[in-house]
Amino acid sequence: MSVTAISFVGILALFLLIGISSIRKKHEDVNDYLTAGCNTPAWIIGLSSVATNNSGYMFIGLVGYTWVAGVSAFWVAFGWLVGDWFVWRGFHRRLREYSEKHPVNTIPALTSQNPALESSPLRIVSAVLTLLFLSVYAAAQLKAGSKALHVMFEWPVWLGAVLGAVVVVLYSFAGGLRASIWTDVAQSFVMLLGMLLLCIAAMINVGFPWTLADRLYDINPALLDWTPDNLAFGTLAFVLGWVAAGLGVIGQPHILVRTIALRRPEDVPAARKVYFGWYIPFALMTVTIGLYARVLLAGDLTDPELTLPTMAQAYLPEVLAGMVLAAIFAATLSTADSMLLSCSAAISQDLIPRFGQSYVRTKFGTLGITLVVLGVALSAPANVFALVVFAWSALGGTLGPVILLRVLKVRLTRPTAVVMMLAGFVTLITWQALGYSDSLYELLPALIVSFGVYFLMRLFYRKEA
Repeated sequence: MSVTAISFVGILALFLLIGISSIRKKHEDVNDYLTAGCNTPAWIIGLSSVATNNSGYMFIGLVGYTWVAGVSAFWVAFGWLVGDWFVWRGFHRRLREYSEKHPVNTIPALTSQNPALESSPLRIVSAVLTLLFLSVYAAAQLKAGSKALHVMFEWPVWLGAVLGAVVVVLYSFAGGLRASIWTDVAQSFVMLLGMLLLCIAAMINVGFPWTLADRLYDINPALLDWTPDNLAFGTLAFVLGWVAAGLGVIGQPHILVRTIALRRPEDVPAARKVYFGWYIPFALMTVTIGLYARVLLAGDLTDPELTLPTMAQAYLPEVLAGMVLAAIFAATLSTADSMLLSCSAAISQDLIPRFGQSYVRTKFGTLGITLVVLGVALSAPANVFALVVFAWSALGGTLGPVILLRVLKVRLTRPTAVVMMLAGFVTLITWQALGYSDSLYELLPALIVSFGVYFLMRLFYRKEA
């Protein structure tokens, strides 16, 4: 076995042990399995949230997008950060306060008029949407990890996806959300260190940013254009679209459940500081490495989404290359495990609540949905970035507006909520079909239409149904 493989396996084994060790803290009940007892310290939630949010999308998708788009990719990272910041400032604490008064262990329950009810039409619709789009999202993470292993070890693509699914099931069975959160914390440190090592290696081989700019210009002057080509609505609309992407976190069950897992609402500001203290440098390094890779791997890359593992293999010592590969793989697992738990919760608590009253049956629900997601990963298209951004917009555009209005305690009837979800989804599909998504991320028009439906229907519904 090569040094790279030994390094990779060693770090992966460490993550697995950390996840399994959470069994010491678990209580064998459904709420503890799905929400970690709502008693997790702020710094742990901050690191867990940032690890599960910055996954295959950053390590595989955004780096690949930067390879193609050049410096304009900074707008994607900037817009997403700004939108995410608004959510952390104005929403997360209110969500935790709402969950104190209305104890829930799933996100679809938040869309219901009465979260205490085990089942309602709106909760069922929300659970179906969660299952549909979160499964695609989780599959994209397994595919991202498998692509990285394919480059480094020349394994079949299916093998990496299967390995990821097995690891996730092992520690999720052991400790549920708590295991996911604990491994996220360890993974977050490896992810940041791996990105830093690649950044240093890239600068050593190319030079400082001004040298990088000269080299990029020699390759293609368009790589230095801050305004992407062929924008139908201009640069401002392009940036606002990615701000909306950051706002879309309001509809992401795998992230919101971490806020619910916080010890108390007053811990949100501390979690936010940890979150952005990690996220900002990571996002900047991600795009920067994508630009350096455009120079270092010019002509040597068949798939831009394979940039990071290819760079690690070419420019780092074997032991560090194995660590970077572990960081990439960890990033995909840190998101996939949370999504699989959220999908399992949607089945066992929202769609079949009697099934979910059993702790053991809930765990086997996790196994079942993992097998389904693995099948999707093995048959899905290869572009991780496209899979992730669509799944993100679908959840943000359907569940997000309804969850926001519920948490803000705004009057909202069941028919209005259903029509809002439907309108958001139709807008997403229509926008993509029209070919405008590259100019304006489809989540922004979906949010505008969804809230427009709400204000229009309020003229006809004055009372709660």
